[in-house]
Amino acid sequence: MTPSNLPGNRKSKWPVAVLGATGAVGQMFVRLLADHPWFELKELAASERSAGRKYGEVTRWLEGPPPPDLIMSRRIIACDPGLVSAPIVFSALDAVVAGEIEMGFAQAGKFVLSNAKNFRMESDVPLVIPEVNGDHLGLLECQRTKRGWSGAIVTNANCSATVAAVALAPLHQKFGIRQLFLSTMQAVSGAGYPGVPSLDILGNVIPFIADEEAKLEREMLKLLGSYEDGEVVSATFKVSAHTNRVPVEHGHTICMTIGFEERPSPEAAIQTMREWKGFPATAGLPTRPAHPLVVTEMPDRPQPKRDVNAGNGMTVTVGRVRRDAVLDLRMVALGHNTVRGAAGGSVLNAELLAANGAFDTA
Repeated sequence: MTPSNLPGNRKSKWPVAVLGATGAVGQMFVRLLADHPWFELKELAASERSAGRKYGEVTRWLEGPPPPDLIMSRRIIACDPGLVSAPIVFSALDAVVAGEIEMGFAQAGKFVLSNAKNFRMESDVPLVIPEVNGDHLGLLECQRTKRGWSGAIVTNANCSATVAAVALAPLHQKFGIRQLFLSTMQAVSGAGYPGVPSLDILGNVIPFIADEEAKLEREMLKLLGSYEDGEVVSATFKVSAHTNRVPVEHGHTICMTIGFEERPSPEAAIQTMREWKGFPATAGLPTRPAHPLVVTEMPDRPQPKRDVNAGNGMTVTVGRVRRDAVLDLRMVALGHNTVRGAAGGSVLNAELLAANGAFDTA
């Protein structure tokens, strides 16, 4: 049966592939794409040592019910653009190998939706959270002209930067951020699988995550920058970040202290966040929650245990919005790091591209 809710005049789902399908983020991609209304998961790609074997044989399924037998029995192929026929690929590859492989797919004419850091800060590569800066996809024309390829690379942000940016976007748009201090409490699932050794994290806080502070500080400025005359003009506010790994399974919690150009009251900030609708073109996309940003006035929320799955893991929850004695406001934000901050963010990027007609020839 032909799906009835596909955008435009599309008669069938777009075929897609997942690169790095056996890892934690790859499995989340498989979960989100297994029964997607617009995309059909056609191919699973992984390392050479897994190629040729059935997905179910080489994958230790980490969370929730496993995907249908049709997917678990599928043969894995190598991450080679000559072997992957799908025109749209979701990349869960580790940054160590992602750069060269993703570039090869783009050169071969594929759309690459990447979760890796390698291309995020390239001036011609969109770093996108659809509700926050969906207009940054306009960089793709520049990217193709500059690099001479018919494919494309679109990245989603670092998981903590994503949570912070969703919370801060409406405030920056209205009041202008001048200074930003962030301190994160990041879940162990953000380290992949098997991730952090249990004897290191149980009953402990690790105040260091390699390259995480630098990623937060640079990505925030690009995410909250403006798209003007074919380029992204980064925001100019100052950012200081502390990142910590804590014994929580899912959900990155971020404590933020913010200085503004125009100082809002806590009440005005809460109203601004609650009224925010996000980039209009994202309305109605399958993976977008009805409310990307929710504000709670409960004094002890948000909490990962209670709030991480809001909006099927795609909603960012903000709480404890209050005045600050040094800057202007303090607040706490929480989001699901492997859904909103990883695979779900990439799937939503693809949905926005599909709705905009970018895949019409795919």
